[in-house]
Amino acid sequence: MIALFACMALLLIGLYAVVTKRNIIRIIIGFSLVEYAVNLFFALVGFKRDALPPIITDVTQPRNFVDPVPKALVLTAIVIGLATTALMLALAMRIYEKYRTFDISEIRRLKG
Repeated sequence: MIALFACMALLLIGLYAVVTKRNIIRIIIGFSLVEYAVNLFFALVGFKRDALPPIITDVTQPRNFVDPVPKALVLTAIVIGLATTALMLALAMRIYEKYRTFDISEIRRLKG
């Protein structure tokens, strides 16, 4: 239950950073926090207490197994999140090279 509250707190902090901040780097950090919150939520959905890993074994009686699909989705989301974060940082660097600022309102003013 505490982990779900941590997941919700990460999501809200990330959304706050994306919506209210004017600095591009802080917005990228906000997107990363939202990504981590979603990954944590997927990991929590697939968690079962006292469950066995989903490995083919000789089981004579029915057992409680962990669902492997959310774990696979989280691994895929981590790779995609890394790529999107790298792309956002590369774009932020190019914007900084051109306008010499990370402030969105200043960039809009300089753009004309």
